[in-house]
Amino acid sequence: MTELSGCDGPCIDAIAQRFSAALVKVIGAEEVARLRVSIHLYPQPVEPESGNDDEDVIYRDLSKTSARKSLDRLLKRSIDIIGSTLALILLSPVFLIIALLIKFTSRGSVFYSQKRVGQYGRLFNFYKFRSMYQGSDSSRHQAYVAKLIAGSKDALQENGSYKLVNDPRITPLGRFLRKTSLDELPQFMNVLCGDMSLVGPRPPLPYECACYQQWHKRRVLEIQPGLTGLWQIKGRSRTTFNEMVRMDIGYAKSRTILHDINIIVQTPVAMFSGQGAS
Repeated sequence: MTELSGCDGPCIDAIAQRFSAALVKVIGAEEVARLRVSIHLYPQPVEPESGNDDEDVIYRDLSKTSARKSLDRLLKRSIDIIGSTLALILLSPVFLIIALLIKFTSRGSVFYSQKRVGQYGRLFNFYKFRSMYQGSDSSRHQAYVAKLIAGSKDALQENGSYKLVNDPRITPLGRFLRKTSLDELPQFMNVLCGDMSLVGPRPPLPYECACYQQWHKRRVLEIQPGLTGLWQIKGRSRTTFNEMVRMDIGYAKSRTILHDINIIVQTPVAMFSGQGAS
């Protein structure tokens, strides 16, 4: 019943009663008494500490797909661990330089942490170098994201991009860090911890997910979020939100280790060219 939204409590009880009544008419009360009817909300957020494996029931098709590719998953995770560890070691001088520049040019912490939505709706702490002024309000960005996801014509900016421009929250240094994607480097820690992968869809904010249409939600179900992906090397802010989602779903369906390596190799060029960034 994908046309329903915000359905809980009395609404779910009413659906269960009508469903049971319809079954009684077809197969009889005696047979219905032998059945167990359960209703699940989609997507099903799961708390890691709860030990609840409901996603294995609701997303059984995704679980089967993953089981068939268990070797690929193992290789992907191995590449994530090795790649993120090497990156954190080799890029440590860059981390130090960026940290000093942030400290010298604006007040506040070096790193910025926020909640993002991972696979199956799990929330995790997402790390970046701080590129905004301390205490910045997110209401303007939240309003823009709602228009972008809804496909509003107003989402297209004057420079032809689908990314909020002239954002007063961003510091001068932050504009450079965002344009080159250097602000994303701390996410290698997320990859090492297993919250993210090197390659995959970008993890959305909770208020972004609240605006998703039903098919958009596949981008947070099909695969673990990533530091880079097809959108970073082919689209970035030049693409609409729906085009980005199609890229993410297309990658999830056809992903291979070689495909991941190809995306990783192309990412530095996309970062420093600044093409599609704003």
